[in-house]
Amino acid sequence: MAYVFKNAQGTITASALEKLGAGWEFIEIDAKEYIEFLENSLAQVSPFRESDIQLARVLEDLISILIDRGALRFTDFPPEAQKRLNHRQSMRKKNRLSGIVDEDPDFIY
Repeated sequence: MAYVFKNAQGTITASALEKLGAGWEFIEIDAKEYIEFLENSLAQVSPFRESDIQLARVLEDLISILIDRGALRFTDFPPEAQKRLNHRQSMRKKNRLSGIVDEDPDFIY
């Protein structure tokens, strides 16, 4: 559960785990605009954090490619890793972040 505060243009400017007063509104934690706000906030705080996020996406895509090509089986991963991978894949699909190419329109391949 999360609450956000938006400016006059409707852009999220702050977030909290509870409603802090007038102007704060509930938002689903998997809402695309909320995730983007959190990612942008983290990127401003720590450049390594943003790099870690991008690298995690690369690794997720690499795992998918290896599984698709038969070089790796999903069941090779421990159950907790399988659960995390399924959860991340579900989140990315829900937020239309299915792969690196889809995320970056300037990506050259």
